[in-house]
Amino acid sequence: MPEPLPLRIDRTDTPIGELVIVADREGRLRAIDWTDHEARLLRLLRLHYGEQGFTLEPERNPGGLTKAMSAYFAGDLGVITGLPVETGGTPFQRTVWAALRDIPCGVTVSYSELARRIGRPAAVRAVGLANGANPVGIVVPCHRVVGSNGALTGYGGGIERKRWLLTHEGHDETQSRLRLGC
Repeated sequence: MPEPLPLRIDRTDTPIGELVIVADREGRLRAIDWTDHEARLLRLLRLHYGEQGFTLEPERNPGGLTKAMSAYFAGDLGVITGLPVETGGTPFQRTVWAALRDIPCGVTVSYSELARRIGRPAAVRAVGLANGANPVGIVVPCHRVVGSNGALTGYGGGIERKRWLLTHEGHDETQSRLRLGC
């Protein structure tokens, strides 16, 4: 049996709740979630790495990620762009997650647009499922995906957090809906 993957875990306060950050020894982000959804984060880690496939050890600021996330919440929005990420997931999910990182800060796209961007225009529902399975939200900005009418739709951290993140990034929900004729 292979050695479990040693992962580092830290927590940081944000204006919208406490954030859990999980990184590997190399400082790559493996998972991020809100402490009120920590059980989901642990389920996701078990899904990707196996029941006994990882260990979690507390570490302050693993790979500088906690400091980077704090900087993001303090207004340095570009800091998340270059953060190293290493995820499990299927090849399709990783394709969707890579496309999410190409959505500029303050911009939203619909699920159907995201499906078109990855060359799978009929896979809107699968794109939505992959978006929802994203283990590194915020950094892989699944919050930037909205309904086809511009409405805020599901977000694992809750719609109010999604609204806050988009506003923090300079997105104007009202203007977006007006452009779409909603």
